[in-house]
Amino acid sequence: MGDFHHDIGTEFPEYRDRIHDLKTGNAHFARLYDQYHDLDKQIARIEQEIEPTTDEHAEELKRQRVKLKDEIFGMLRAG
Repeated sequence: MGDFHHDIGTEFPEYRDRIHDLKTGNAHFARLYDQYHDLDKQIARIEQEIEPTTDEHAEELKRQRVKLKDEIFGMLRAG
């Protein structure tokens, strides 16, 4: 198939150092980062048909991931 994961470091390679700094120095960012990656893992399991769910639930999870990614990106750019 393809690459199912959307890792933040891969999505924003130009911000690798900033990601590290925020993960270690900003509790809010670290929490968002962890939530994003937990959600991304869950979505990957659904897309790989390891974890069954409804299409509606899968789409809701993807919307949540996009929202978290947008918030994370905003914090990365703010620095």
